[in-house]
Amino acid sequence: MTGIQTLHDLLEPTVVGLGYELVGVELTGAKSNRTLRVYIDTPAGIRLEDCEAVSHQISGLLDVEDPISGAYALEVSSPGLDRPIFKAADYERFRGERIKLRLLELHAGRRRLTGTLQGLEADCVVVQEESEGETYRIPLALIDRARLELEP
Repeated sequence: MTGIQTLHDLLEPTVVGLGYELVGVELTGAKSNRTLRVYIDTPAGIRLEDCEAVSHQISGLLDVEDPISGAYALEVSSPGLDRPIFKAADYERFRGERIKLRLLELHAGRRRLTGTLQGLEADCVVVQEESEGETYRIPLALIDRARLELEP
């Protein structure tokens, strides 16, 4: 199976060429029920027509390149208000926002963490946890999933 970075690298020139930012790519689900989710954005936001245009273009590219074995559903969408974080630079871009992290393994006794994003320092995401007020430095390599989170 193709890696996410390979899919990202394949799709990015087409998405950027259409005038959008490729926020990230996810491939989820089991072999028989997989979904390729492609998140796009622009400063003006994303409309349904934008998703349709990008979907049409990358669908053709995926048919030709055939990077994913077997069947899958293609979804193109905006990142939404609970924007997923895929790129290291986004941890700086969204400094001061509320973030929710899920880690691959325990770090400082935690597997999940919600707090205020303080930025990126030496390949570590810095988050000030809300309930304890403690600051955590989480290595990028330990992050399984990160999303901005709406205020409670």
